[in-house]
Amino acid sequence: MQSRFSWAVVVLASVLFLAAGQLGWAEETDKSEEGFVPIFDGKTLDGWDGDSEIWKVEEESISGTTTKENPLKANQFIIFKDEVDNFVLRLEFCIADEGVGNSGIQYRSKHHPEVGKWVVRGYQADIERTNQYMGILYEEGGRGILALPGEDVELSDGGKQVAKKVVGELGTREELFKDVKAGQWQKYEIVADGNHLIHKINGREIVNIVDNDTPRASQSGVLAFQVHVGEPMNVMFRNIRLKKLGDDK
Repeated sequence: MQSRFSWAVVVLASVLFLAAGQLGWAEETDKSEEGFVPIFDGKTLDGWDGDSEIWKVEEESISGTTTKENPLKANQFIIFKDEVDNFVLRLEFCIADEGVGNSGIQYRSKHHPEVGKWVVRGYQADIERTNQYMGILYEEGGRGILALPGEDVELSDGGKQVAKKVVGELGTREELFKDVKAGQWQKYEIVADGNHLIHKINGREIVNIVDNDTPRASQSGVLAFQVHVGEPMNVMFRNIRLKKLGDDK
């Protein structure tokens, strides 16, 4: 009888321990999402502006598709209604393993309707299917590639050209992209805080940038997603959440 009672106590204690652990994990997860606001409802493109022939809602995602029958003459974007400055953006994306396979997340960028209705230029967190440029900081229509995968860099004013200094390494491509595959859903996080910019994929820091190139650095602007000129492609975005960073961060 005493043995059975002892085993019952052990089992009950184990159950309570596991339950407490799960509760703690849930609370930690909830805290990590504090301050984040969904900016896509999963059903409509309310709050977003793009070419309806390209951008649609599919499988509760923003889906951008180009076709052989209607090829792009230039890169196209779907633009969020509000500008961003200091923020953290989290989302999931899937780039199809076919075609040009090139996309990106524009942030603190400038809308140029005088060039085209959905033309955007500025900071881009790159997405591409081969992982060669995945996660890099690229400046669309500007300074070009500013940080490659695994680079911790400082940018400064070099006159006509930006001066780039690599001050550290974040990991090898094999380490950074070991579970990143085209055709599968991945997690992207962008942190923009003053002149400090960070891109993460699946929780791993891909690039870390301090942009001290004051004449060309951007402190605020539009948020947008890209489809790239070239062979037909598809990219999808879902679970898009934005957290604004204030003075009390």
